[in-house]
Parts: sequence; structure tokens; C-alpha cells
Amino acid sequence: MSLKIIVLAKQVPDTRNVGKDAMKEDGTVNRAALRAIFNPEDLNALEQALRLKERYPGTTVTILTMGPGRAAEIIREGLYRGADNGCLLTDRAFAGADTLATSYALAMAIRKIGDFDLIIGGRQAIDGDTAQVGPQVAEKLGLSQITYAEEILNMANRRITVKRNIPGGVEIAEGPMPIVITVNSSAAPCRPRNAKLVQKYKRALGEQEKAEFAKNGKELPYAELYEKHSCLNIVEWNVADVSGDVRQCGLSGSPTKVKTIQNIVFQAKESKSITGSDGDIDELMAELISNHTIG
Repeated sequence: MSLKIIVLAKQVPDTRNVGKDAMKEDGTVNRAALRAIFNPEDLNALEQALRLKERYPGTTVTILTMGPGRAAEIIREGLYRGADNGCLLTDRAFAGADTLATSYALAMAIRKIGDFDLIIGGRQAIDGDTAQVGPQVAEKLGLSQITYAEEILNMANRRITVKRNIPGGVEIAEGPMPIVITVNSSAAPCRPRNAKLVQKYKRALGEQEKAEFAKNGKELPYAELYEKHSCLNIVEWNVADVSGDVRQCGLSGSPTKVKTIQNIVFQAKESKSITGSDGDIDELMAELISNHTIG
């Protein structure tokens, strides 16, 4: 049995280094002010896909992501680890999308891809923490879904068995394929880059990245390689390519509105140090109960 797997991945701002310029006045993330990284739980999902590829010869793994031209880096990172190909959804019309508009765009792209057995992605992205995109994609495609997955245990007779890590314990769930699965951070971490694959794909570029060379008055290095090796050309699709409705994309398709944003800066005087003594612990617990933080 061979599988066709689509991995939903996102390039996200590194929320560990958020500064005062992290948000724009309209409530959207100022991505230019933050270092971009591969969403951590999407890496956990990629590892599950790659394990299935090893288990079932002939399986292919496709990375699907949405973002600006620089988000092609996410696809390269997937290729370095063992993915077979990828597609970048990129269009100004996609900008500012909330979970509803994002899931719409991804679902339209998946319909264009057409042939798949499994869609897998991280439980949530660290720039939103909503855990809504995966389930919304499943709903739009009319597919079953399993969330909070920690490990894919078995696949047989077009059914998949998954271990879920849920509050209060572990659950074994089974569902029909094709299916959407979202993966927890408690799942196995993604393998590191493979040196041979890095050498193979290090020059893989999307069209926008290639255009940057011309914009800056430079020649595209090793231009002849892109005609000889199709694997180095990262596929890019816009709204029209996936037959999308612009009104359902980006800000125009996003009912979520940010009313206000506040930057909270903690001062040293607001911090408090305690020891491990019984007295300090008792005092801390009493304070937390009195201000209704707990209890």
C-alpha cells in the first residue's frame, strides 16, 4: 500500500522574541518585525508523515503552505527532511486571513491537488493558538477528522488508527480514509535535515524568490538548473489558480476582527521571588486564591 499525504505547514513569527512592533495598527501580525520559523507542531505532523512514507514504499509527501514568497523556505525545510514536493499558496488577496479564510484557501488548494489519502498538520500555530484550521479544512472538504494525535499506530483496509493525547489520558481512535489529522507537540519531534537532501534542494526556489534577483539587478545563479531539474521549481498558486472566491480570502473573508491591542510590559517591581520554604509557598497560595487566579 502506498499513500498520498498532504502536510499542512505554516511559516510563523517566532513568538519567543516578541517586541513592541510585533503587531500592526489593524490588529494583524507585523511579520517583517519577527524572525520566521517552521510552526513547531507542523514539524511534529511532518515527522508522522515521513514515518508513514518509510513504512509504506511508494508513499509521497506534499507540503502545502500559505504565505508570502519567503514562505517557500518552509517547503525547502520539508524537502530537506524527506518530503517529495510542495506548493505555496501566495497572493495579496490571502493576506490577513483568519482561520476561516485560511481554511477556505487551503481546502481549495487541496481540491486542486485532488488525489490524497491523508491530510495531516499541527494542532495549532503559535501565532494564533486557535487549533481551528485543521478541523475547518476537514469540514469544508466533508472529511472525518482526528485531533490531538500523538502517534499513527496502524493503517489497514482504508482505515487509520491513531493514539490521541487528551486532557486526562490517552485515547485510541479509528477513522476512515481520506481523513484529516492534527498532531500535538507531544508527538515525536521531527528528524533533522538530511545532508544529501540539503545538497539536492538547497537551490529550490519559488517564482517570487527568483523575481527578487531581477528586481535587485542580479542574475539568477545557476539559471540552467531550473530548466533541467523540475524539482527545484517550487510551485506557487494564487487565488485564480485554485478557483478561489476573493471575497472569502484574506481580510475580506475573515469575520474575526481585532478590536484593540495592548502592549503589556512587566516592570521589575512587579516581579516577586520566593524560596521553597513552606511559609513562602503558603503565602503565595493565599495570594493567588485571594485574587482569584486559582480556586
